[in-house]
Amino acid sequence: MTRVLVTGGAGYVGSHAVLALLDAGVEVVVLDDLSTGVRNAVPAGVPFVQGSTGDAALLKEAFRRHRVSAVLHFAASLVVPESMARPLDYWRNNVANTLVLAQGCVDAGIRRLVFSSTAAVYGVPASPLVDEDTPCAPINPYGASKLAAERALADAGMAHGLSTVVLRYFNVAGADPAGRAGQRRPGATHLVKVACEAALGKRRAVEVFGTDYPTPDGTGVRDYIHVTDLARAHVEALRHLMMGGGSLTLNCGYGRGHSVLEVLRAVERASGRRVPARLAPRRPGDPPALIARADRVRDALGWRPAFDDLDRIVSSALAWESRLRSPPPKVAEAAAQLQA
Repeated sequence: MTRVLVTGGAGYVGSHAVLALLDAGVEVVVLDDLSTGVRNAVPAGVPFVQGSTGDAALLKEAFRRHRVSAVLHFAASLVVPESMARPLDYWRNNVANTLVLAQGCVDAGIRRLVFSSTAAVYGVPASPLVDEDTPCAPINPYGASKLAAERALADAGMAHGLSTVVLRYFNVAGADPAGRAGQRRPGATHLVKVACEAALGKRRAVEVFGTDYPTPDGTGVRDYIHVTDLARAHVEALRHLMMGGGSLTLNCGYGRGHSVLEVLRAVERASGRRVPARLAPRRPGDPPALIARADRVRDALGWRPAFDDLDRIVSSALAWESRLRSPPPKVAEAAAQLQA
């Protein structure tokens, strides 16, 4: 019986992956330090271990007690502007802690790991449409730290037989269609969530960072993928490894880009309300456009997205946001500071 440890399973993508694994009949254990995750995002009955992936003794005990046979590794720091301001924190969490986790897997005889990576490893490519062979040249510490972790895991595979599927996410958005999970983090920076909050009056406005990019409307273009489709890709990656498949690196996106202004219009369509926006300068570390060439993930894993539509992504995010109780401003501000 496969029992999977999900690191960062109380976070946004991790909590959706936990649901996808449970739906597929897989036993799950969640490890999360709750620095950004939320305890009640873990479904009732799922064993929970609070702590860091950098705690070797904690990992050893969790692997032993729960008889773990594979790991899905989501625990990470992932905000690009924050990584520019706090690079050492990103290298510590995204690289050093991943090395501790990899060593723990090797020591425990665990040979299957699915790794949460990012399209930020590509930096500013010559073409906005990138495949897995596009040269990696990250332009921010977030992307650089994830690329370093990818390379360390590849070396562990060569030396110790650790089979890894690396999934490079493009822009994740949306919420579980059944309303079981969504983006909970106070002060989140995901555009779709921020725009939904603005439409519902939880934020004063959306800041549009950069209106002079070489794109059709001057705003940044991204490939938005529904979080439930991404979670299912992790289940397929795990299945691939359990069937004896080898290590892979795969883009996770839809192969289509949408600009910031297009996203705001989609939120307005879904909510029936105007989304207030403020124009702001470009942020350091943001490429103008980034779109996945995602044929390989479909071919290698048999993955077929079910929510490949911007309006469906936005509608699910808006439905989730509408369910969340909006805290008083002082409480929200305090929570955001705690999560920073």
